Amino acid sequence: MSSSIWGKLALICFGYLLTGGFIWLHLHSDPQFYADLEATRIGIFLLLLPILVKYLIQLFALPLYFFRQLKIDKEAKSANPLGVSVLIPAYNEAKGIIGTIESVVSNQYPDLQIIVINDGSTDETEELVENYLTKFSSRRFLKSQFKPEIKYLSLTNGGKARALNKGLRLATKDIVMTIDGDCLMAPDAIKNTVKQFNSPKVGAVAGNVVIGNKRKLISMVQQLEYLCGFFFRRADSVFNSVFIIGGAAASYRRDILTRLGGFDTDIITEDIEISLRILSLGFQTRYAADALTYTEAPSDFKGWCNQRLRWKFGRFQTLMRYRDMFFSNSKKHHKYLTLLTLPIAVYGEFILLIEAFLITAFFGYSIYSDNYAPLMLLIGLITFMTYIQLLCHHDRKHFLNLWLFAPIAWILYYLVDVIEFQALYRSLKRLLQGKGLQWQRWVREGVNS
Repeated sequence: MSSSIWGKLALICFGYLLTGGFIWLHLHSDPQFYADLEATRIGIFLLLLPILVKYLIQLFALPLYFFRQLKIDKEAKSANPLGVSVLIPAYNEAKGIIGTIESVVSNQYPDLQIIVINDGSTDETEELVENYLTKFSSRRFLKSQFKPEIKYLSLTNGGKARALNKGLRLATKDIVMTIDGDCLMAPDAIKNTVKQFNSPKVGAVAGNVVIGNKRKLISMVQQLEYLCGFFFRRADSVFNSVFIIGGAAASYRRDILTRLGGFDTDIITEDIEISLRILSLGFQTRYAADALTYTEAPSDFKGWCNQRLRWKFGRFQTLMRYRDMFFSNSKKHHKYLTLLTLPIAVYGEFILLIEAFLITAFFGYSIYSDNYAPLMLLIGLITFMTYIQLLCHHDRKHFLNLWLFAPIAWILYYLVDVIEFQALYRSLKRLLQGKGLQWQRWVREGVNS
């Protein structure tokens, strides 16, 4: 990890200790401080109220997702499957590119086109893909199996968005899916994604991304984070307003992508930008919880910090571009998106900035008042929800390693917040200085799902 990142993390930890020491000293020197702390507790609750309201709405919407899913599954049995073009952009993905292609082929989807785009790789990616294609051309499939069409593009390096746009020009099917070159697609992921396009109003669908490498604690923390985040996308899907559709498992109607001119090459998170652009036109976006894609998480802190910096910076760029959607009265925008999801996305960043104070005040109040009921309630709720998320996942066996960690999930989420805080700080600093951001890479270990 670079010294600058270590410095940010040290600064955050120092802030926790300094605020905690300040409260501890005042607890023993100023009797009035208890009353002030009680007022602070109420203030914290009011600050967090908008976020709590959102979570409550999401929780109550979850049953609606399951009921709608039953209807979609029933309709899919009699519907003609749409053709699918899968775009696989790759830059130095020698570690896993063949596994990625094979996982798509293994879906055995009846009308499938695969387009591999080598974005100027400097490792063995091109050699591996070309050798694979040579063997694939002579590969025999059973009569009951479907042999997909595979195309290969070799480009000079120009970025992921440009690579996707080049691949999009070759796509001929109704639905365009994207998957990163370090991911593995579950055998029924394409089928389960396509059935979500049961209405012409549905412009894009997000798949369920799962952390595949889980040997290290840092990977398991991200595994837990993804489990929680994607669980609540079910509620966003109920309101047809999934505003972050990650490129690792994203699907779009090809005619909509073509009409929009493809992916934006100026924003580093092209997947978030195209999601919000589709929503801005009044199309619906959904989430397919049963369409699993296994991805590789950063296995070191430097890679994790840089990944979240890119996500955070790109999300700020996107939200600023589409700021007119906030509190929009337009009938083509769902109020869940404009009045709740987008404003809370920005408000959550403000809460992250002052989180060190909020947490210290919360724990300080519990210690001084000798009232641990709120803390126990918080821990109990997080533990309970973690087990619910584990039970509701479509690949429960994959998460067996997390069952023992559920009772301490609340602690692990603080580690995620530290990483998010440094990304927030660095993003705001870059935005204020007018600086851009380039893709950062991390050490690849491969998906061991």
